[in-house]
Amino acid sequence: MISRLTLTTRRLVSRPIRTFSASAADFNDGFPTLRPAVTMFSEEENAVRDMVQSWANTELKPHVRAMDQEGAMRPEILSSLFQNGLMGMEIPAEYGGSEMNFTSACIAVEEIAAVDPSFAILVDIQNTLTNNAVRFWGSQTLKDRWLPRLATDTASSFCLSEAGSGSDAFAMKTTALPSSDGSTYTINGSKLWISNSKEAGVFLLFANAAPDLGYKGITAFMVDASTPGIHVGKKERKLGLRASSTCPLTFEDVVVDKDCVLGEVGKGYKYAIEILNEGRIGIAAQQLGIAKGAFNATMPYLRERKQFGTAIGDFQGMQHQVAQLATEIHAVECMTYNAARMKENGLPFVKEASMAKLYSSQVAEKVASKAIEWYGGVGFTEDIIVEKFYRDCKVGSIYEGTSNIQLQTIAKLIAQEW
Repeated sequence: MISRLTLTTRRLVSRPIRTFSASAADFNDGFPTLRPAVTMFSEEENAVRDMVQSWANTELKPHVRAMDQEGAMRPEILSSLFQNGLMGMEIPAEYGGSEMNFTSACIAVEEIAAVDPSFAILVDIQNTLTNNAVRFWGSQTLKDRWLPRLATDTASSFCLSEAGSGSDAFAMKTTALPSSDGSTYTINGSKLWISNSKEAGVFLLFANAAPDLGYKGITAFMVDASTPGIHVGKKERKLGLRASSTCPLTFEDVVVDKDCVLGEVGKGYKYAIEILNEGRIGIAAQQLGIAKGAFNATMPYLRERKQFGTAIGDFQGMQHQVAQLATEIHAVECMTYNAARMKENGLPFVKEASMAKLYSSQVAEKVASKAIEWYGGVGFTEDIIVEKFYRDCKVGSIYEGTSNIQLQTIAKLIAQEW
């Protein structure tokens, strides 16, 4: 099946996606070559934005409020994500993927988050965590088995957190003990706060294959969700992202073949760190989309609503608030796509990714809060979508590394520079 996204981009001139190098400028006759701004996008990337924006507003938006109230994703919309090529954006075409770049995946997350952050986190986890982990470290067997499915019909979950291992992720207790001949592993343990676990057909699971080695025994596995012994628990009743399922998982004597190991045995801790560094850019894109969604949903009201015979948007106090938030949203956009470009160009990006995630979560919360205030009393009701953005954004300071963890990471990397 050829996705809508693939068809859209194929209509453009056939050439590799242009990336904007963040490396040191080349010099021509003694003068530096100009580099485009990080918020300038290639023709292909703009085509992605236009397509995703259209899809989100026509196919997703009409169902957002109902899914939030039902606390569930509608299967037909999930299927539409696959049909439009949005679940395998960086997966090569030979596996049925859209073969786009990392920035395009972030653009898709941003545009979907501006309509429904619940679906944005599904797309983000699939593209920036699971798909890339399989592409980077998966054996040819795993690539052949899972990349076509991840691109076309199978959602995934990232299974790292446990009751006793949140920020201290490597204190996990889940084990995956090898058989005497090393042909299989038996998994026992439980995971908590697993996003998309009801929808997932495969789990990217982290478990300790050699507990006596501590974190150096942690190993990554691609585990089919239908494997006997896996139990998906009751959905958490959450403040926000209600359509996205978040559940505990229990593994009871789950036997998997050695071919399910992702990468090398004992390197799971390394893979988790590296892939989450990328994932934080995706979360920043989600928070950017939330901020833009709340801002854009409110601006027309500031022109329509009048008090004392004047549109409330014409009062200087309101204008200053709007200007301040627009500036902060632009700063988040620059930080997010700068980190994405650095990642694409093979440059160190961990500090910039942590900065983008940290600041984007702060700005999204601030913008969504102000949007409610600008609407006044009606903004506090479910009649207006901004209250949902306010609920949805809060987890941005928690998942894929809390704000305190981001601050610690940034501080550590700054100290190394000095």
